Amino acid sequence: MNKFVLFFAMLFSSALAKDIPKVTPQSAAQLVADGKAVLVDVREPAEWAETGVAAPAVLLPKSDFDGAQKLWKEFLAQTTGKEVILYCRSGKRAGMVGAALAAQGVNVANAGGFSDWESAGLPTRKVEAKKP
Repeated sequence: MNKFVLFFAMLFSSALAKDIPKVTPQSAAQLVADGKAVLVDVREPAEWAETGVAAPAVLLPKSDFDGAQKLWKEFLAQTTGKEVILYCRSGKRAGMVGAALAAQGVNVANAGGFSDWESAGLPTRKVEAKKP
């Protein structure tokens, strides 16, 4: 039943994504600094290695969310009660994941793209590519 709900949420997530609250990178950074939220980069590992990531971001690829959720299940269990703020390259994947999380009752927001974070002058960090 859970997989059916996830599939349904992902199927209609493009329409629902616009309903996910949007936050500016500055607001996201402040919420994370205040301990009220967790910032998540939903891009893929190759993208993290290519561009770097927001310094406070937890790295949880959308591919894991769409699959077995080996990383996502543990993360969600540990962050109950905090807002989950997502970003990706442009905000589209963050919106899709956000819609599915919102359907599960998670307090979620979309901070847009990594370039928005960088343009705001917020701290970033490098991530090394994983060896095959």
